[in-house]
Amino acid sequence: MIAYLIRRILYAIPILIGVNLLTFTLFFVVNTPDDMARMQLGIKRVTPEAIEKWKQQRGYDKPLLLNSAASGTGKITDTISGKNPPACCVRLRLSDDGRNISREIQTRMMPSLAIALPTFLIGLVVYVSFALLMTLFRGTRWTSAGVALCVLLMSVSGLFYIIGGQFVVSKLWHLVPISGYGGGIGGFKFVALPILIGVAGSIGSSSRWYRTIFLEEIGKDYVRTARAQGCVGIARAVPPCAEERDDPDTHRRGGGHPAAVHGQPAHRIVLRHPGLGSYTIDAISAQDFGVVRAMVFLGSVLYIIGLILTDVSYTVVDPRVRLQ
Repeated sequence: MIAYLIRRILYAIPILIGVNLLTFTLFFVVNTPDDMARMQLGIKRVTPEAIEKWKQQRGYDKPLLLNSAASGTGKITDTISGKNPPACCVRLRLSDDGRNISREIQTRMMPSLAIALPTFLIGLVVYVSFALLMTLFRGTRWTSAGVALCVLLMSVSGLFYIIGGQFVVSKLWHLVPISGYGGGIGGFKFVALPILIGVAGSIGSSSRWYRTIFLEEIGKDYVRTARAQGCVGIARAVPPCAEERDDPDTHRRGGGHPAAVHGQPAHRIVLRHPGLGSYTIDAISAQDFGVVRAMVFLGSVLYIIGLILTDVSYTVVDPRVRLQ
């Protein structure tokens, strides 16, 4: 097990370097240092002198990849890419607008988790329960209605859930604020609506996925054996199916944890939630390379950690699996 973890961590190093190289390339293909300076200083009434000063302060006045005016190793190091090497992305420095990236991430992490964790746990209970009901009553009009409902929910745009939730829950019923965020115990009223929207938006796809898994298991030999030994009806045969099919769910949920932490940016922006998702979108809009690179790096690290934990959890769910 220890050797496996060490090997996976070593594999992650070139992956992270490659991700950051790709981020650097794509960012500066779309944006130029002059565009970044205009965005930060204000597009209107900005002088060429101010642009040059801004670029010099942040090292964006250098060539992108190769500095022909320098000598020796300076041809590579005295460039924008040389001053922003991929291997050093773990050191979260100042953003292009002067704010501390590490402090911003620490501040925004808790608001993101306040929505991500309840959405994940509540959603898991709702999706599995709905899928079990459709499996239990398969072949009936109730199941047909449930599948049709899932398809309908999958076909609806995510913005509809946001706007509809704000209109019904906040404007008509006046249960929670329409947007914003507050800390402390009273902050629950600000996260209730995003949690409800997050759970409702995934009911269709997740419930259909679980239903497919349960239907695949319900006809296998161990279920028929359980019935032959005295289990009456499908209701007692469904729990073994759920237990047996924990392994694909472990893989699916393990890979989705980083996305849950970052959140859905559209939800965070419309609901004005100060989480990591809105922080990333704001950085892309402001062409802030420091923040974009840091958030991509953080997302890559979380995703790799999630996959490693998923592989390790396989040994708990299925003892037959052994990690070499």
